[in-house]
Amino acid sequence: MKVKAKKHLGQHFLRDLDASYRIADLLSGHGGYDTVLEIGPGMGVLTQFILPKEQYNTYVVEIDRESVAYLKVNFPKLEGKIIGGDFLRMNLNEWYQSIQNGTSTGTGRFALIGNYPYNISSQILFKALDYRDLIPEIIGMFQKEVALRIAAPPGKKDYGILSVLLQAFYDIEYSFTVPPEAFDPPPKVQSGVVRLKRNQVDKLDCDEKQFTQVVKAGFNQRRKTLRNALKPLGLTFNHPLLDKRAEQLSVADFVLLTQLVENQPASGE
Repeated sequence: MKVKAKKHLGQHFLRDLDASYRIADLLSGHGGYDTVLEIGPGMGVLTQFILPKEQYNTYVVEIDRESVAYLKVNFPKLEGKIIGGDFLRMNLNEWYQSIQNGTSTGTGRFALIGNYPYNISSQILFKALDYRDLIPEIIGMFQKEVALRIAAPPGKKDYGILSVLLQAFYDIEYSFTVPPEAFDPPPKVQSGVVRLKRNQVDKLDCDEKQFTQVVKAGFNQRRKTLRNALKPLGLTFNHPLLDKRAEQLSVADFVLLTQLVENQPASGE
């Protein structure tokens, strides 16, 4: 039995065993996690290389009922560990507490891994960011353009909103590229694998909602200097950072800029 890829779910099943092995091998245990959650396992091409890593308690979440049925038949090791549903709708705190049953000797943390559906890959990352203190490591396959954006340093054309918001809390490395023919059906784009490791930042030295607002405003008009791009925020101060464009600023620069926005005098003072 073979599962048919469904376009509305953005399914492109990975069939390259070497790529699958290399993705699974990126699991490092960073942060001391003892549990791994694979998103969208499909027919388990990646799963088969995660399960032998017995230091991890492996779960999978799959929205496609046909894939769930396939996994139940072909991966008996996953009995009781297949979540049939939408990852984006999961309460990850409740899920993790539910699998512990008060007996875990782990750290209360887990890694995310997967060949992520490209149509929701950014949403997956933003959700993971909301649960960042639970998730010390994220490994996954993305559309190459998105993978490069996630890992891009300041000054690069790929550097953008996703780069800054993720790099504020994760150290990110681009691992390798995967060609279209590694999938069934082949996507029209190349793919890239990245690994995100939680850094030491517990909390930004500024209001995080304001930080996000400043970052988005800066990149929404990325060709303009920040002085012009941030005009909607009613700037009443002057600073050398405002003469730069958003892509030139590091995470630390954006934190400083957010502090300046927060503490700026009211207009007319």
